[in-house]
Amino acid sequence: MVKNTRVGLGVALWLAAMAGVVILSVTVVPQILARLPHRLPLGVAIAVSMLQSGALVAVAVWAGITLSRPLGLGAPVFEAALSGTGVGAALRPQLIPAAMVGLVVGAALVLLERIAPAELLALGNTYEIPLAAKLLYGRITEETLMRWGLMTVFIWLPWRFLQKRAAPPRLIYVVGGIVSAAVLFGVAHLPAVAGMGAPVTPAIATFVVVGNTVPALLFGYLYWRWGLEAAMIAHALAHLVSVLAGAA
Repeated sequence: MVKNTRVGLGVALWLAAMAGVVILSVTVVPQILARLPHRLPLGVAIAVSMLQSGALVAVAVWAGITLSRPLGLGAPVFEAALSGTGVGAALRPQLIPAAMVGLVVGAALVLLERIAPAELLALGNTYEIPLAAKLLYGRITEETLMRWGLMTVFIWLPWRFLQKRAAPPRLIYVVGGIVSAAVLFGVAHLPAVAGMGAPVTPAIATFVVVGNTVPALLFGYLYWRWGLEAAMIAHALAHLVSVLAGAA
């Protein structure tokens, strides 16, 4: 049985997040390279993509492992699995809130696809992102980076230096962490949009940032109240709803 230690939890989270990195790299990087006039060898480009993402994931995992517990944050299902006790009991409280958020965000994604700028719709016809990549990268990798890593840091900093570690973090610091991580999550999509060939006009930038920030606020709330896995489940369900609605 794997001991529920910081090292064990860190390894488990890193491996889970890297599954999304690998599948996204091997499916999307070749499509991007095929449209570049001068490009690296495919194997080199995929390796560089995975190494860069793997390092970012490792930093995020370390931050969450080191800082989350004093803040009352955690990954209860991963922790229960590692300790060999009560996975079902850890998961059950997360299911209903995660499902509610996932359905709401999924419906919002369907609506956004109907009103998206034409340049963004064209990207959907140019690049094919498999459902497995959307679920694994969106569900696990992005939540590990943005919630487990970044949001945890944004809450810890004022708790450590302003609140002086006294008592649980104040609500204003929690809200600030949720909002800050969500906004950066939205902004972080802009380089990807530009790299795929869409012009980053003010209208497109606003659409991309707002369209990703609002769901991230809800995912951050789930992480704070119920644990990292609740955010992961909601994120995955939102993508699934969007894809199924598009297929229908």
